[in-house]
Amino acid sequence: MIPLTEAHAGLVPLVGGKAAGLGELIRAGERVPEGFCVTTEAHRAGVVPQDEVRAAYARLGGGPVAVRSSATDEDLPDASFAGQHDTVLNVEGEADLLAAIGTCWESLHGSRAAAYRQARGTDPADVHMAVVVQGMVAPVRAGVLYTANPVTGNRTEMLVEVGPGTTVVDGRTEVTRVVLADPAGSADPGWQGELWAAGRRVQAHFGTPQDVEWATDHDGTLWLLQSRPVSTLFPVPPQTDDLRVYVEFGNVQGMLRPVTPMGMATLRAMIAAMVASLGMRVEIVDIGGRLYGDLTDLVRRPASRRRLVRLMAVDFGPRAQAVMEHVLRDPRFAPSGGRSRRPADASLSTALRALRGILRALARPDAARRRLVAAVDRLRAEAAAPAHLRTAHERLRFVRDHGDGDGGAADDITWPIVAGMLASALPAHLLRGVATEDEIHAVLRGVPHNVTIEMDLALWALACAAHPHRGLLLDTPPAELSARYLRGALPEIGLSAFLSRYGHRAAAEADVGVPRWAEDPTPVFAAVANYLRLTDPTQTPDRRFAGAAAAAGAALDELAARVRRRRPVRGRIAIFLLRRARRLAGLRESGKFAGLYRLRTVREQLLLIGATLFPAADDVMFLTLDEVEAALDGADLTGLVARRRATHRRELRRRVVPVALLSDGTDVESTLPTPADGAGLLRGVGAATGRVTGPARVVTDPATAYLEPGEILVTATTDPGWTPLFLTAGALVTETGAIMAHGPTVAREYGIPAVISVPGATSRIVTGQVITVDGAAGTVTTAR
Repeated sequence: MIPLTEAHAGLVPLVGGKAAGLGELIRAGERVPEGFCVTTEAHRAGVVPQDEVRAAYARLGGGPVAVRSSATDEDLPDASFAGQHDTVLNVEGEADLLAAIGTCWESLHGSRAAAYRQARGTDPADVHMAVVVQGMVAPVRAGVLYTANPVTGNRTEMLVEVGPGTTVVDGRTEVTRVVLADPAGSADPGWQGELWAAGRRVQAHFGTPQDVEWATDHDGTLWLLQSRPVSTLFPVPPQTDDLRVYVEFGNVQGMLRPVTPMGMATLRAMIAAMVASLGMRVEIVDIGGRLYGDLTDLVRRPASRRRLVRLMAVDFGPRAQAVMEHVLRDPRFAPSGGRSRRPADASLSTALRALRGILRALARPDAARRRLVAAVDRLRAEAAAPAHLRTAHERLRFVRDHGDGDGGAADDITWPIVAGMLASALPAHLLRGVATEDEIHAVLRGVPHNVTIEMDLALWALACAAHPHRGLLLDTPPAELSARYLRGALPEIGLSAFLSRYGHRAAAEADVGVPRWAEDPTPVFAAVANYLRLTDPTQTPDRRFAGAAAAAGAALDELAARVRRRRPVRGRIAIFLLRRARRLAGLRESGKFAGLYRLRTVREQLLLIGATLFPAADDVMFLTLDEVEAALDGADLTGLVARRRATHRRELRRRVVPVALLSDGTDVESTLPTPADGAGLLRGVGAATGRVTGPARVVTDPATAYLEPGEILVTATTDPGWTPLFLTAGALVTETGAIMAHGPTVAREYGIPAVISVPGATSRIVTGQVITVDGAAGTVTTAR
């Protein structure tokens, strides 16, 4: 037993999160009801210290008290446990007090708390319960103060939920919600101004936005009853003198998971180069481990404003476009004066080289494809590390210098891909009023030469060859199969040949910090098991792909006959482009595929360096190259690695990543009007035609995904590492993405409906729920 005045943040294992927070408030000079804490030592012993409790209760003067849980894993930065444990109010008398302490203890492993803990991956054996006992405040007004707006993320605002008595926290009545931005100008500046001041003090003390329970009594005295970090806020962007806007770039690569620090540097350079090819310069900023581009200067430059929304259509998608349209209307981002200069990146020589490369690919697509394949093979050969590397310093120098040149491969890879994308996109404009976008998409199904599709079909062939071992592969967890394979204790099923070609791939493969399939083939075994459950021969992936290609050919012939009658000139151009698209559009995955060879080599060398520095070699992925050099020179960075790993694990649990942020923390999308969906109707953007009804399967990790044939895959986003799941999926629903992104493109290839950019799909849809995906309407309907 200790008084609350002795509790502080360093005693969380003894007093729990709530008591530690209250002790910190007292230390900061805030007004907190007097009380004491029954520590976790009593809980471990399993015996309430009755005599000590009675004595402490007497020192409080008896009377009504609040008895409150204070678990060691609640009220922490990444776990609030709000409402998961029990609180007993207006407890009076020794017998009821002792019983209430027992009630709080029992709630530690109640169904609510157990479910919350399981969702966070917390081991129940590591958690213990302390109990706080405080004198009751008789409130006239009470509520919760958020020192940053939890709805929008804006750090310059506070949000107050206020109501009579204790009903705000209990959730038993309607409350009034007040945004505090300038309390001096409010209708009731008294209590609001006092709360604002208290909020600023508390946040300054803890150093992070706080969720503060408060009450005012009959004398108008403000009491603070609890303070804990606001665990739902997305990390705030770097602080700047002016208001800036950041757009999330990771979804271009199908990544919403946080990037490792080592991967961040690689991706920053890659994305900056990609944007520069469009004639723009954008600073890539790390916010919460995600890649955000600072578009402020482009938004304020008159020339670039006009094309920003249009440029975002290809890779960013409709949600980002809607956000950007909103930002462009915001007077705080009005165009700046002065003459706009042409970006240096968009040079005449680059434009002429692009024009030559695109026209050359359109004129002779097969020759262009052969040049591209040869260039990819060169990059694969050049990516290998030289045999003479011996020391960690030599390996680090190699990593720093690796990839400075492309062996002349850039043009041979880039322009056929761009030609294929243009040939796919332009016909819709040329045939407006004659053909719908769905008809154009139908022509582009089953397109050959897509290395990701070829990988998926190779995996299907592997599953077919492994059929004699069907029982083993279906009855053994994928992780165990992976472990057996890596130690050579698995029958040969053809996996080695598959990994020699595709082992440098993975989900979130653009992050050098992520293990490749060759290192951990667990996702491959999970995909093979899903394929082995497919028993309908008409739905096998190879037949579906071949059927899609045949249907596309027929659709192209029908469209050609129609448009030549109605649009003789533009129609012939459009059909020519569509025929070229069928020979070039599949190449769009080749550039990234080739770049992954270099990433694999860099990762291998970094792991060899890491093995000389840390007990776990992949600790090196939580450093930058400069930090690795410092560690090789003797700096002890184990503490830094541990902190970054903990942050990374916390961010991996985050399921919502804002499309765009302002520098004050505002999630721009949260400020847009919410579309009025009907009951059971979720709206998105149709990206692949068709209409399918079936059970949903919400998937957050492809490595362990169990997908029955025909189930509808619902996920936040996808990259090529996810596409093996598409082979047996009935349809695809994602929360982000653009029509030309990986997921929708592969869905069209297989002829499965896809609806993308459905906000909150993974939380609004549950596994097993029957849903209807309508790719033409862009809707998802849930069964009632």
